[in-house]
Amino acid sequence: MAIIGYARVSTDEQDLELQRAALRAAGCERIFEDHGVSAAASKRPGFEAALASLEPEDTLVVWKLDRAFRKLKQSLDTLEEFEARGIYFYATTERIDTTTALGKLTWDIRNAFAEFERRLISERTKAGLAAAKSRGATLGRKPILTDAQVAWARKELQGAPQVTAKSVALRLGVSPRTLGRALARGDAACPG
Repeated sequence: MAIIGYARVSTDEQDLELQRAALRAAGCERIFEDHGVSAAASKRPGFEAALASLEPEDTLVVWKLDRAFRKLKQSLDTLEEFEARGIYFYATTERIDTTTALGKLTWDIRNAFAEFERRLISERTKAGLAAAKSRGATLGRKPILTDAQVAWARKELQGAPQVTAKSVALRLGVSPRTLGRALARGDAACPG
């Protein structure tokens, strides 16, 4: 009956020490970690290793539920797998303990609200972007190449058959893909 911990932060600037301390206080014998990895990422080596290490009667402990899961379906599927394998789950901050019926209910409710919150954030973000666009705001990153650089590149590429997009991109200090996107934007901006 091992107690296994899992800690995760989404960015390289964040620190895992708060989570490590909470997991050690919860009695974790081993702690697996992912640093600079989103919970929504398809590959989380530390999380996958933690899951692989679990045996029947073991408990996986996290500091907060969102350290392990971002989607309701993912968390429910994992809990179902844990139940089938005889594994328990505990989130120290939310006090979710799947060894009890109340803990399982808390798990379900907490995950449902977390997903609802993410959907609300997404709706507000989309509404804000639409409002900004309707006001004429330019969205997205500023183009790397200026209009003059794109015009020069187009002229170079049309001028001599031996000139390649790769050589022109190299002279501009960008990748051929960046040059291609800039040329395509220029084509869309110039009707006829």
